[in-house]
Amino acid sequence: MTQFAKERLAVYFIAGTQNTDRPLPELVFEALRGGVTMFQLREKGTGSLQDEDERLVLAKELKELCARFHVPFIVNDDIELALASDADGLHIGQDDADPAEARRRIGAQKILGVSARTIAEAEAAAAVADYLGTGPMYATSSKEDAESPVGPERIQEMRNAGIHLPITAIGGITLDNAKPVLRAGADGVSVISAVSAAENAEAAASALLSIYRSINR
Repeated sequence: MTQFAKERLAVYFIAGTQNTDRPLPELVFEALRGGVTMFQLREKGTGSLQDEDERLVLAKELKELCARFHVPFIVNDDIELALASDADGLHIGQDDADPAEARRRIGAQKILGVSARTIAEAEAAAAVADYLGTGPMYATSSKEDAESPVGPERIQEMRNAGIHLPITAIGGITLDNAKPVLRAGADGVSVISAVSAAENAEAAASALLSIYRSINR
């Protein structure tokens, strides 16, 4: 597996064309300028691009943009797109793919993130994943298939159970509620609308990074 630095999870921005009325690269550029530390293309749900060629063109443009800021570019749930765009990594949910098979497909040098809602799922993914995504922390409207919130307590439970893999918390996280999540043991926060729907994406990303730094001095 990769030598993954957990600091990469500090401010993990996730978005697809369905999350903004603007060109996605424009939004991502602003977010990168604000200090996001990792970006995931999640082209999924109502309003997302369905044409494979269009998705590939978008992914390559975003990969190049992220590279300019030395920020890892991750693809959600689409191994073929991750490979074709030479993404820095892949993120999968529990229903997307088998983690061991995903690792085999992308190789040892790429980043692999796995969503884990329970301690059992976290333990199962730990053998092949570089980091875990846990949530939803709070109620969220950004994902059509979001489950009921587990709260920051779930992060603490995972840490108490001996899960030492880097964890990013996701789901309903805002500038107002990010601190409890980080204090519970998360290595960073994953956000969609906190940045994509912000009046100023750069300022929102910068503010989230400041919150992270205030907890991790």
